[in-house]
Amino acid sequence: MFQEGKSASVAAHRIVFANEKGGSGKSTSAVHVAIALASAGRKVAALDMDTRQRTLGRYLDNRAAMAKTLDRELATVRYETFDAAKGVPVAERIDALAEGMDVIVVDTPGNDNEHVRTAISSADTLVTPINDSFVDLDLIGQVHPETFKVTRPSFYAEIVWDARKARAKADGATVDWIVLRNRLQHLEARNMKRVAAALGELSKRVGFRTIPGLSERVIYRELFPKGLTLLDLGAIGQEAGMAHIAARQELRELIAGLQLPVLEPAEKVAEPA
Repeated sequence: MFQEGKSASVAAHRIVFANEKGGSGKSTSAVHVAIALASAGRKVAALDMDTRQRTLGRYLDNRAAMAKTLDRELATVRYETFDAAKGVPVAERIDALAEGMDVIVVDTPGNDNEHVRTAISSADTLVTPINDSFVDLDLIGQVHPETFKVTRPSFYAEIVWDARKARAKADGATVDWIVLRNRLQHLEARNMKRVAAALGELSKRVGFRTIPGLSERVIYRELFPKGLTLLDLGAIGQEAGMAHIAARQELRELIAGLQLPVLEPAEKVAEPA
């Protein structure tokens, strides 16, 4: 159920990353968005709701440790891990973290529970990363096995629909739902076109928009232990190769695609040092 969401005194824009399927690059995308916005001068908070894996939290722990090792400042965010066992409603933790911030990024676990639904309901921007395949597309819509036409929305689309209705009823606000197409495979043009067509058809039925996300790159796995992002390569004295330059462009396009009100239209993600 939707719990009381954003209070009048809290102006932070809420970005919630949610997907019930693992392996979609959800936490990697969340971390890079949070750090990119912090690098652009925004005050950013982050809440990791996945108490088991805690990927976002560990990433930011590693970042704090690396800043000490390098003895230099890195763009940082205020963050914590949500602990449902403490009995504090997730809506209250989001409100507390969001206070005084420009943006709060929430990374949810890959399952369905009341806390995740509350987080989705509180979102200003809901981001659902998927890999560019019909396996991941099945999370939000089923397709015909021969024509690849959408036959019906899936259970997750219904969950989001219910959460958006709850938000509208609670405070009249809308949730901008974005499906983030991660790991686009340029060599599988035929499959990409079919997935894109199915997403386009489904988006009209359940009300989301799609933007390109992050490609599959080794650099993301290599940066995790250091807590660094593509914007921090200069901090460790690493020159950016062509692949890294292309990856940074992907990140800039991702941020632009979110169309966040906290960023002016002409404003860009900060270039790496």
